[in-house]
Formats: sequence, C-alpha cells, structure tokens
Amino acid sequence: MNKTELIEHIATQADISKAAATRALEAMIGGVKASLKKGGSVSISGFGTFAVTKRAARTGRNPRTGAQIKIKSAKVPKFRPGKGLKDHLN
Repeated sequence: MNKTELIEHIATQADISKAAATRALEAMIGGVKASLKKGGSVSISGFGTFAVTKRAARTGRNPRTGAQIKIKSAKVPKFRPGKGLKDHLN
C-alpha cells in the first residue's frame, strides 16, 4: 500500500473527503517527525512505538575502489511494533 492508497482507505473508513484524509495523514506524519526531531518518541497503543536511536561511527569500504572510508555517526528512526499489531498478524 502506498501513500495514495492509504489516503483512499482513510477517507473511506472515516467517511471523510480525500482532502481531509490527506491533511489528517500529513498532520500525523508531521507530528511524528517533530517529536523524533526533538529526541522524543511516539507511542500509539496497540500499534507500536516510533523512536530515535544513535548509530555509532564506523569504518566502511568503498565498493568501487575497495578503499576504507569513515562513516559518521547518525540518528536513525526506529519502529517497534506493539502487541496489538503483532497479535493481528499472527
């Protein structure tokens, strides 16, 4: 399912227009991004938790030349599914 299909699904299930569903989805995504940017996390009961983890700096290898390169540390988003989502899938 891509973003357009998700918007159509939201609009159908919530009986709202596609424009309103788009605004709702964009607001949700924006809220998650803002919280993660501040270093927080977002927990949606029964669905899961979005959080930020720190990836340490490491040494990599350039696949073209084989030369070693330094890869900087980075903050990466992470999703941990909740029990409700896991139970729904199994």
